[in-house]
Amino acid sequence: MGTGQPSRSNPQDLRTYYSYVNGERRESGEWVYVVDSNALLDDVFASLRLKRRLEQGRLEDVAPGGLPDTVVGRVAKADRATVELAVKAAASAVQEWAAVPLEIRVDRFAELLHQRISDHAEEIAAVLVEEGHPLALARWQVSGMLEIFGPHSTAFYRSQMLQEFGHGGRRLQVRRRPDGVVCLNPPQNAPLSSAMLGATAIMAGNALVVRAPRSGPLGVMYVLQEIVAPVLEELGAPGGVLNAVCGDPAPMLSVWLDSPEVDDIIYFGSSENGIRFEQRCIAAGKKPILELAGNDVVTVWKDADVELAAEALTESFYGSGQLCMIPNQVVVHPDAADGLLDALIQRVRDIRPGRPQDPDVLLTPVLRNEKFFSCLEQALDRGAELAHGGHAMQLDGARDPHGIFLEPTVLVVRGLAHARELDAVRHETFFPLLPVIVAEPADDTTLLDRFVAFVESNEYGLRNSLWARDEQVVEYFTDRITGGGLLKVNDSHIGFLPCLPTHGGTGRTGGVFGEANYPILRTSHIQGVSFSTGSRPREAVFGAWRELFG
Repeated sequence: MGTGQPSRSNPQDLRTYYSYVNGERRESGEWVYVVDSNALLDDVFASLRLKRRLEQGRLEDVAPGGLPDTVVGRVAKADRATVELAVKAAASAVQEWAAVPLEIRVDRFAELLHQRISDHAEEIAAVLVEEGHPLALARWQVSGMLEIFGPHSTAFYRSQMLQEFGHGGRRLQVRRRPDGVVCLNPPQNAPLSSAMLGATAIMAGNALVVRAPRSGPLGVMYVLQEIVAPVLEELGAPGGVLNAVCGDPAPMLSVWLDSPEVDDIIYFGSSENGIRFEQRCIAAGKKPILELAGNDVVTVWKDADVELAAEALTESFYGSGQLCMIPNQVVVHPDAADGLLDALIQRVRDIRPGRPQDPDVLLTPVLRNEKFFSCLEQALDRGAELAHGGHAMQLDGARDPHGIFLEPTVLVVRGLAHARELDAVRHETFFPLLPVIVAEPADDTTLLDRFVAFVESNEYGLRNSLWARDEQVVEYFTDRITGGGLLKVNDSHIGFLPCLPTHGGTGRTGGVFGEANYPILRTSHIQGVSFSTGSRPREAVFGAWRELFG
């Protein structure tokens, strides 16, 4: 193999996960192998070739002396029968789990899970690093999980699941009931944290089936089998409440769509694929819950603290722009433009490539960068100005057209009028490319209306941010922005906060039914209940009229 790496004589020494169905681990004749992210940086093509050959079953040909230490784990690839069995196990568990009191399946489940995440935080982060997430962003993801299951968020979920009122001797309830079997298809770029977000659907009383993607299965299987499953076991939940299987998306989604026992499908993916999948779900009688692209707008008013705004805007380059919830474009008041650009570029110079375990590294490899350069070229051809970046580079930061990293790139776009004609503005780029759109000079009232109109014209709707000190400006802006699942004022764009949603949005972000995504709420439905000790039916029908009019 020529890697010079030490080897393991026995594949059983690897971190190994089987399919997890109905509380049991099911073996498989096929495996998906995980190669350490550092090996990918050293020789991406050799590492991918090794992974492919191992998954073809060519273990003796590829590694006659044993697997190299660069192979850090393997996950069983589920066959169709196992996928179908996972759905049936979930369906068999729903009725019993839905009857469990909220005090257990919401309050106690979240409390235990929060504690277990906290106890294993460093190990969760380490698994994320093995799969290629920079350490700083791995820790950020773990902190988000802790907020999702923290006491303030849990209290909010609980308040939404049941409300009671008294009326005329009756006890009235407005409550949310589980949809049933929920299947989750997480994204390739953040499967572990997305699987944990989906676990909140369990608190609604649903049973969950999760597909671990072949590109990053290790983290999903780790958190579901070693973090979530023990909590469910401690609570005495039926085995089928949680199921995890690894496989290719197309055949697994087809099984879910064809199964009469599946109720909801949570789908992460591109807007184009997601909108088409939404139609397939509706045709099959499933509830689609879509988590698609984001193209977030940050608005910077003339009185903004440009130093803090610039600091928040550097989040655009975290993970090399391959996160859905980062700033994708900036609209700035012309009076603040120069100061913002100076502060932003100064900070961008400190964002560098490196190995994922380095706590100061925020960039990740971009294995295919041709779309980045075509998008950049189109913007420049149409009058945008290159303020910083624009090149590929190697691990050490040296510019190289064959490098697997991209420089954080800042574009200046003059004027709102034609900005959306640029692909870099109109669509999510998923690259470290940030257009700063400097508005045309005008009086402040006109500019504020233009800013609101520009933000609302976005075809996507994940997050929006505003930087402004004037309270009237803040109120005017926030009263009129209706798109998006989250709106933040003078704050980090991606920082997690209790009670507020981490995902979800409108337009091409969430599809026809898009909104802020709390899976516990999105995978449940409202039901009204009246408890009476024996009201007279005729009085219940006609009594209200007599009370009003005699």
